[in-house]
Amino acid sequence: MSDSHRAREQEQERLDRSAGVLLGAACGDALGVPYEFAARLGPDTRPEMAGGGLGPYRPGEYSDDTQMAACIARAFAGAPYAGAAEGAGAVGGGALDAVAENFLTWMFEGASDIGNQTRAVLGAAASKRGSPGVAEAMLAAARERYDAGVPSAGNGSLMRTGPIGLCFPDDPQRTAAAARLVSRLTHADPLAEEACVLWCEGVRRAVGGGGFAGVRAGLDLLPAGRRDHWAARLDEAEQAPPHAFSPNGFVVPALQAAWSAVATTQGEGGDHLAAALENAVRAGDDTDTVAAIAGALLGARWGASAVPPRWRASVHGWPGLSADDLEDVGRTLASLPDSALDS
Repeated sequence: MSDSHRAREQEQERLDRSAGVLLGAACGDALGVPYEFAARLGPDTRPEMAGGGLGPYRPGEYSDDTQMAACIARAFAGAPYAGAAEGAGAVGGGALDAVAENFLTWMFEGASDIGNQTRAVLGAAASKRGSPGVAEAMLAAARERYDAGVPSAGNGSLMRTGPIGLCFPDDPQRTAAAARLVSRLTHADPLAEEACVLWCEGVRRAVGGGGFAGVRAGLDLLPAGRRDHWAARLDEAEQAPPHAFSPNGFVVPALQAAWSAVATTQGEGGDHLAAALENAVRAGDDTDTVAAIAGALLGARWGASAVPPRWRASVHGWPGLSADDLEDVGRTLASLPDSALDS
C-alpha cells in the first residue's frame, strides 16, 4: 500500500470516528429515553429505542442531551440554525454568543425536557436574546447561582460536551479551555468543568486514533490539586458496574457510570459500542444522559460505521436531524481549520 493511499485511508477512518460522536451520543440518548427514572433494567433485559419516557418521545427520538449537543455543534460548525449567527467559531465571543443563542432558541422552540439549573440560567439570560453579550449574561447568571450556594454540578453540561472534542484535533489545551467555557455557560461549579475536560480529551484522542486513553490523559489538563481526586474516581469506575454509580444526576457519578460502561464492557468495534450503551442504560436513574455521555466517546472510538443499522435508521430528533445529519455535523467540525474557530 502506498503512503498516499494509507494517508487517505487514515483520513477516512478519522472522519468516520468524527461522524460517530454526535451519532453515538444520540443513539445512547434514544436508547435510554424509555427507562429514565424508571425501575432499573436487569442484566437479562435488553433496552430498545421504544420511545415514551418523560417526553413522551417517539421511538428512536433523542432528548435534551443530544438537542443541546446539536446546539453547540451547529454553532461551532457555522450552520444556519434557527436564528443563530453563521460562521461562529468555538471560543471567540461571537462563537459563544452563537451557542448561547442556540440554547435560547432550543429552550423556547424545541426543548422536550430541560433541567432546573439550565432552565434557571437560560431564563435569566433570555432578555438578551438576539443581542451581543448573550453569552456573558449566561455566564454571569450561572456564576451568580454558584456563588449563592445553589448546587451547580449536575450532569447537564457533561451530557452535551462531546462535540467540543472535535474542534481542535491537535490541541489538548485549547480543547480543555473550550470545554470549561461552554460548561460555564450553565454550570459554574468547577466539578462540572473538570468532568467536561476529561471527556472532551477522551473524545479528541479517540477520534485521532488513540483509543480510550484520552480520558485518563485528560487528568494532566486539570489543576494539579484535582488530578488525584479524579484518578480515584476513574479507578472506582473501572472496578464496578455502571449501576454502582447511582443516583447519577450529579456530574461525578454520571461520568463514572458512563466510564464504567465503556471500561467494563468486553468486546471490540460495533459489538463493544452496542453492548456498552446497553450497559450504560442499565445504570438506571438518568439513563438517557449516562448513555448519551458514553455514546459520544464510544462513537469517537469506533466510528459511525460501528453503529447498528437498526439504531441508525431509527434515531432522530430536534431540530429535524437524522443520523445522516448528525454524521455530517461531526465531519464538518472535524474538518474546520483552527483559525475558523476564533471569531
